[in-house]
Amino acid sequence: MGSQLDIEPGTVRLLKKAAAKSRNYRQQQRGRLMTLLQAQDETVRKVLSETRLIALVGASPRPHRASYRVMEYMIKRGYEVIPVNPVQAGKRILGRTVVASLAEISRPVDMVDVFRNSDAAGEVIDEAIAVGAKSVWLQLDVIDEAGAERARKAGLDVVMDRCPAIEIPRLGL
Repeated sequence: MGSQLDIEPGTVRLLKKAAAKSRNYRQQQRGRLMTLLQAQDETVRKVLSETRLIALVGASPRPHRASYRVMEYMIKRGYEVIPVNPVQAGKRILGRTVVASLAEISRPVDMVDVFRNSDAAGEVIDEAIAVGAKSVWLQLDVIDEAGAERARKAGLDVVMDRCPAIEIPRLGL
């Protein structure tokens, strides 16, 4: 013989109400996430469409490195890319002369693309602010919330934990 659960009608109403509240909360959170992702996509589109000159910090001469491959991709897409790496300064990567720092670039920089670890990103962001860059792009797995906030307060657009070589085809740019 099966057992029957004795639940008072008031308890059932409370449980149904809690379940409905939980569904509403999940829907609200999903909506907030979609709004955030759409806002991020708008920033990505804006940065990529307004950028002409990119300073790529952490550029590597090694073809197997992500910075090399992304630099090559961006050049093929028509962007002008200046490699930045103090160890490689004066040498050439993909036919471009490497500079030691952002301060050595004599023209206005649209985007500073950061291929450094998260711990070093803040210093690069501060340099980008100092040279008057329009935007800072932190590559995949490079996250610095405090640095991003400083950049936004200084008027720079910020893209974090993304790769332009992925975003361009994803957004159909």
